[in-house]
Amino acid sequence: MASAQTGTGKTAAFILPIIELLQIEDRPKRLQVHSLILTPTRELAAQVEANARGYTKYLSLRSDAVYGGVSIRPQVKRLQSGVDILVATPGRLLDLINQRTIRFDNLKVLVLDEADRMLDMGFIRDIKKIIEFLPKDRQNMMFSATFSAPIKKLAFGLLNDPIEIRASVQNQAAPTVEHLVHPCDMARKVDLLCHLIKTNQWKQVLVFARTKHGADKVVKILCDQHMKASAIHGNKSQGARTRALEGFKNGDVKILVATDIAARGIDIHQLPYVINLDLPNVAEDYVHRIGRTGRAGENGHAISLVAAEEALLLKAIEKFIGNPLPKVDVVGFEQKILKAEPLKQGGQRQRRPSQTGRPGRNSTANSALSQERRSDWRKSSSRSSQGSRKSRQR
Repeated sequence: MASAQTGTGKTAAFILPIIELLQIEDRPKRLQVHSLILTPTRELAAQVEANARGYTKYLSLRSDAVYGGVSIRPQVKRLQSGVDILVATPGRLLDLINQRTIRFDNLKVLVLDEADRMLDMGFIRDIKKIIEFLPKDRQNMMFSATFSAPIKKLAFGLLNDPIEIRASVQNQAAPTVEHLVHPCDMARKVDLLCHLIKTNQWKQVLVFARTKHGADKVVKILCDQHMKASAIHGNKSQGARTRALEGFKNGDVKILVATDIAARGIDIHQLPYVINLDLPNVAEDYVHRIGRTGRAGENGHAISLVAAEEALLLKAIEKFIGNPLPKVDVVGFEQKILKAEPLKQGGQRQRRPSQTGRPGRNSTANSALSQERRSDWRKSSSRSSQGSRKSRQR
């Protein structure tokens, strides 16, 4: 069970030894798979298989990837002659197993890549089903940037007395990533994003949004301002996701707006900027998001646009990575929401006057309004009760 910072070469760490092991094995027979790598997302599956293909370019070993969102028939056909290294998502692999178009009699190695995400996304049941079809005599490996305590507990249930390897400080991003927080109001986040991209003339930016609808909305605003942008999320077809990712890699798309589905598997050489338009709900995901920049020793920038409503999420992230994130206001986009005053003696908060000029909770006007509402509610309740009694009598 191994953990290391994102962008440090975990994929090579398990594929290269697999290649070394399989070179002394016979070619896989019909439908057979010699090593299996499970990943949580389609993008990561494609990325890992691309790395495996590159590493085995001058060898006789054969690699392939199978995942949902595309037709299963070509995948079945490719598996006919056997595969040395198969990268798969759990759902599609179970489909192939149920159709009896794949066999694991001679499987040597099972790898769970981004293991924390695999288990956290609810794949545990599928993984256990898959393991039932695998031979008992095999090597199991788990790789991830982070391993929280609950995920560790699940992992030890799947592994047999594992050796734990930490190649770097746990739960931290690469030291080459510069972190920055720009406080701003929630309603002005997209405006600030556009301002930053234009004024700094950024050429390649990966933006993370919390929801699919939010990602599409941001892309529309960016395109309306003549910026080449595209979205990648679970509601997009696999073809659209692949085209968006390829366009981003080759420079046709300047801004890629993604949900957390893309936090794993996007490996872009020298990606300079990752922007958190919305903070992730899970602190660990911050590490995976910003791990798309500052890879392989390159410098990177992780910028988060944080509203007052996200204060607790920011605090959780800072606690998780063990460091406070530097905060810098952008002129013209400073937060206008007033914060609550510290607690006074007696446990009561001292409230500032409302910006809108409306009376505070304890004002005379507000008290009169509350009494009027309570009076109206009692009258309404009384009429309703009388009407119900008359109805029952009728």
